[in-house]
Amino acid sequence: MNLNQISILVKSVPSSINFYKKLGLELIVHTHDNYARFLTESGGTFSLMTSDSKKEIYGTHIYFECSNLDEKVEELKSKGVSFDSDPEDKPWLWREAHLSDPDGHHIVIYSAGENRVNPPWRIQATN
Repeated sequence: MNLNQISILVKSVPSSINFYKKLGLELIVHTHDNYARFLTESGGTFSLMTSDSKKEIYGTHIYFECSNLDEKVEELKSKGVSFDSDPEDKPWLWREAHLSDPDGHHIVIYSAGENRVNPPWRIQATN
């Protein structure tokens, strides 16, 4: 089984479209300002949907991996994207930068290389 799509609830699909396009995602579907879908570089999809709920939207963490993290952060800053933290090496062997989208969803842009799937502490399969 492969994870192909993540969908998140947002207050405004049009303003969120602008934000995620700045991050480099390709907009492939946009219907009636209540739904949008993007294509990622790896071929997965990421969707935005409006919510009928009046409740605040919290708790989502979205991870986008890229091999050239530091350069990507500088590129995004030049487009006006604000970061909560600049790229930093983490104890779990990932390099991460943190930011938020217009609805406050926590976004991590990171580079993990081989450590994403095969960290030194990976559980070994038993047969």
